[in-house]
Amino acid sequence: MPTGQSLLYLIYVLAAASVILAAESLYVSYAGRRTRAGTINRRLKRLAEEAPAVETLQGLLRERGLTEKGDFVFRMIGLNRLYTQSGITGSPVAFAGMFALAGLVLALASSLLLDFSIGLALLIFLFVAVVLPLLVLRRSRNKRIQKFARQLPDALDMIVRSLRAGHPASVAISLVAREMPDPLGTEFGIVSDEITFGLSLENAVRKLSQRVGFEGLNLLSISLSIQSKTGGNLTEILDNLAKVLRERQKLRMKIKALSAEGRLSAWMISLFPIVMFLILQVLAPAYYGTIWHNPVVFPVFVVFGVWALLGDYIMYRMVNFDF
Repeated sequence: MPTGQSLLYLIYVLAAASVILAAESLYVSYAGRRTRAGTINRRLKRLAEEAPAVETLQGLLRERGLTEKGDFVFRMIGLNRLYTQSGITGSPVAFAGMFALAGLVLALASSLLLDFSIGLALLIFLFVAVVLPLLVLRRSRNKRIQKFARQLPDALDMIVRSLRAGHPASVAISLVAREMPDPLGTEFGIVSDEITFGLSLENAVRKLSQRVGFEGLNLLSISLSIQSKTGGNLTEILDNLAKVLRERQKLRMKIKALSAEGRLSAWMISLFPIVMFLILQVLAPAYYGTIWHNPVVFPVFVVFGVWALLGDYIMYRMVNFDF
């Protein structure tokens, strides 16, 4: 039977050992995830599962809302393009159904439990089922395009070095697909597979531009089209394009820094009335008295809400530039 002091030492040792093992396991797990994320893109991960290249290509296109030939599935081309460019994988029907179900549940809960009116419950359903997924898709698309824009100049430099080493364009693109992480790695991998299965380089890059939505790819597509028809030094064209894209990226970041104050002011002006309303509802629920039962309140709120949204849109256009 150990003494009390020995038992205390044993507890200290076990506690220290458990902390060390927990820290080591967290570090190993984080380092493993970081290594996989930095060296393997989604296409290479699927190829590592020993699936045929044709099935891998078709699967990558289907999970982006495209046909096996890379065309849009739905007749609503704009909505289909938004889903594809967002980079969200999975069935578009399942994605829409998830938000529709969430909107229906929230609308029923607000109507039955919180005693909201039918009109307000319908607005909640429309916001969650229609507006919210569009906002999610737009945000995902913008973040993905920004990441792609940062990667593209490096990818073009890699293609230029490969071409100068004597490799054909298809081999240079496949090299980028192996070495670059997502989103660029998988997208160029799809281009490489499409070229392997018979699609021309010009058409493959045009489809890439439609899948990503980055305007720099339009310049790449036009450059390849002109080069294929009139000839010219492809390495020099791609090298100059990489320099142009880097300069545009620097200009975009400079404008973002200069307009940071305007964006912050727009957020504060937009959120201040909502925050103050919530604070009053929590600290002084009877502050507005019986004004909520006045029939004029709802139209007034709608008018001022639309007016505030118009002001937000004007401020947004003042601090965002297209060039």
